[in-house]
Amino acid sequence: MRTASPAAMEIVKATAPALEKHGVEITTAMYARLLQDPEIAAMFDRAAQESGEQPRRLAGAILAYAKNIDKLQNLGSAVQRMVARHVETGVRPEHYPHVAAALLPAIREVLGAEVATDDVLAAWGEAYWMLADILIAAEAQAYEEASAA
Repeated sequence: MRTASPAAMEIVKATAPALEKHGVEITTAMYARLLQDPEIAAMFDRAAQESGEQPRRLAGAILAYAKNIDKLQNLGSAVQRMVARHVETGVRPEHYPHVAAALLPAIREVLGAEVATDDVLAAWGEAYWMLADILIAAEAQAYEEASAA
């Protein structure tokens, strides 16, 4: 399982104020990229996208992650809810690269290259894959438990 370096964690934590201010704009831009893939778009509740509920929910989750990246135990219930939702909608490990490919450019697009420097995006890349690995492992266990039931 991948982990983010201490330097990456510090950078991610330092971006929390920008995420607090621009998080919904970032997640809205991310979903605009991600949902261009019809197979991925079919996994999402269109009403939650159109109402802005899904971008707001994800922005809140990303902000909580940024603030707690060095204290992941604080996110236990949020991660459990995310895993349950992902299993319910059929998220698989092969979907995670698509999200990274939509999220990281959206961060730069919204915050600008002066703020979302290469170092910031690299740190968020490390942070993203650390969380993705946690989710993928938990989802694999949940899928296994569901198939055994």
